[in-house]
Amino acid sequence: MNFVECTLETHGAAILDIYNEAIANTTAVYEYKLFNPEKIQAWFADKQAGNYPVIGAVDEAGNLLGFASYGVFRARPAYKYTVEHSVYVHKDHRGKGIGRQLLKRIIDAARAQAYHVMIGGIDAENLASIELHKQFDFVHAGTITQAGFKFGRWLDLVFYQLTLASPEHPVDG
Repeated sequence: MNFVECTLETHGAAILDIYNEAIANTTAVYEYKLFNPEKIQAWFADKQAGNYPVIGAVDEAGNLLGFASYGVFRARPAYKYTVEHSVYVHKDHRGKGIGRQLLKRIIDAARAQAYHVMIGGIDAENLASIELHKQFDFVHAGTITQAGFKFGRWLDLVFYQLTLASPEHPVDG
């Protein structure tokens, strides 16, 4: 397995498939409607505009097994040192350590870009994701009960955060 910077041209269709499977079949995404190619184009444009990485795990044939990224946590200037991240693994490759390796790489990228806090919003029933985050020293930062409604039931959203050592000299403005 190799890790690459994903591009729209090379990985957009595979990211769309992985993400849409999560929308359709899981509570990992509090979304109802599947994404279309235009939505993925806009997603990649936002990542590029913000200088946010999209890291992919690919097999020897170049097939995307999973991806990770981060982006704006909240769209106010004082949150500029905080990002919210996501990790998605293809349904046929879950439980093989790919998510762990992607999470490590996205944390390293956030450190390299001098972010201070990483936030993960996780469905409270997604115990595998919660445990994975704890292994990387993320701590529970809060729960919003009944924050979402999907598949005929209320969903609780938990937030986990990792505080990084950087930036050395944060500034206002």
